Amino acid sequence: MTTEASSSPSGPLAGTVVVDMTTSYAGPTASMYLADLGATVIKVERPGHGDDARAWGPPFVDGASAWFASANRNKRSLVLNLRTQEGREVLVRVLEKADVFLQNMNPSKLVRMGIDHESLHARNPRLIYCAMSGFGLDGPDSDLPGYDLVAQARSGLMSVTGEKGGRPQRVSTALSDIVTGMSAVIAINASLVRQQRSGEGEVIDVALLDSDLALMAPRIAAHVAGEPEPAPSGGTDSVLAVYQPFEAADRTIVVAIGNDPMWGRFCDAVGLPDLAAQGDLADNAGRRARREEITGRIAERLAERPAHEWLRILSAADIPVSLVQTLSEVLKDPQVIARQSVLPVPGAQGDMVSVRSPFRLGSIPEARNERFPDLGGDTRDVLLAAGYSDHEVDQLVDAGAVSTPTAERVR
Repeated sequence: MTTEASSSPSGPLAGTVVVDMTTSYAGPTASMYLADLGATVIKVERPGHGDDARAWGPPFVDGASAWFASANRNKRSLVLNLRTQEGREVLVRVLEKADVFLQNMNPSKLVRMGIDHESLHARNPRLIYCAMSGFGLDGPDSDLPGYDLVAQARSGLMSVTGEKGGRPQRVSTALSDIVTGMSAVIAINASLVRQQRSGEGEVIDVALLDSDLALMAPRIAAHVAGEPEPAPSGGTDSVLAVYQPFEAADRTIVVAIGNDPMWGRFCDAVGLPDLAAQGDLADNAGRRARREEITGRIAERLAERPAHEWLRILSAADIPVSLVQTLSEVLKDPQVIARQSVLPVPGAQGDMVSVRSPFRLGSIPEARNERFPDLGGDTRDVLLAAGYSDHEVDQLVDAGAVSTPTAERVR
C-alpha cells in the first residue's frame, strides 16, 4: 500500500503503513513514535468528535488541544463511521495492505465488527496486530477500562510516591500511557523484523498495568527479597542512602551519590570530611543504616549556600546534581535547546509544542515534525491510495460511512 504525505518520510520505517484506531494517549504516543521513525500513520477517527484527546483542555490554541497536539504529529486522519457496514468494509480494505494495526477497543466489540485478530489475520496474514488496554487480553479483569491513574494505583507506584509520612500521590504526568506507548513500539519494531524475515504477522498484548509493574521492578524485587513494605518517602531512593532532594538557601536541588568514591568526593566538596573518615560510612549499607543522621547533617550544610553555588561546587567534584526545575526553566535549559528536544507545532506561532521522541538516529538528522492532522483531513487521499475512485469516495461520504472536513464532492 502506498500513500503520499506532505513530505516523504525517511528513516528505518519508511514504507511501513500503520493504521492506528486508538484514542487518548498511550496508543497515539506509540503511533507517533513509529511515525517519527518514518512510518506512514493513518489515524482512524470517529465522525464529528475524533480522538477523545481532541477535546482534552484547556488549554486550546485556535480550538486545538495542546494535549492532542503533543501526541499526534506526523499522522494522517481518516474519519470512518464504524457503525455502518460500509465504514467497517473500508477499514478492512485499508488493513488488507497495512503492516501494523493498533487498537484499544473492547475485545467483544471487535468481534462484532469483524476486526478482531482472527478475522483480520485471515485476510492479511502478515498484519501485526497490537492490542492496547488497561489490564491485558486475559485474566479476570481484562474487560475493565484502564486509565493512567488506575494503573499507577494498582501497580503500587502510587504507594511509594509522595512526601515522607504523607498520602500516596500520582506521578503528575501521563506516565503509564507514555511508557505503554514505548513498550508497544519496542514490540512492534521487533515484530516488523520478524515480518520482514518470514512474512508472518503477530499479536501484541500491551497493558497499562504491565507497564507500571515494569517501572516498579526494582521495588518489587527488593520487597520480595526482604525489604519492608515501602511507603512514600519524599523522593529518597530505596537503595542508595544519599539520593534525594535537599533545600539549598534559596531553592530545592537534588544530589545523587551513586557509589562509594563519589561519597568521599561529596563530603570533601561540602566540607564534611569527618563523615568521609568514618569507616562504617564507607559503603552504602553503612550509610543506609545511618541515613537519617547523615542526611540531616547534609541538609544543614546545603542550606547554608544558594543553589547556584552548590551546583558549581558539586559539578566541579563530579557529583550528579541539579536544580528541581520548573517547566519554564526546562524550556530554557541549554541542553534541552541544543538537543532540539521541544518541537514547535507548525502553524501555531509558538503557542503549541510537542516533545521530540527520546531517541536520536543518525539516519534521521532532522526530526520529522509535521503538524497534527485536521479531523478527516486525509480521508479522501487515504481512500484513493487504497484503490477507491473519487466517485466511490463521494458515495461513501453520501452514505455517512466516511467524512471529509467539508464533505466536498469531486465532480
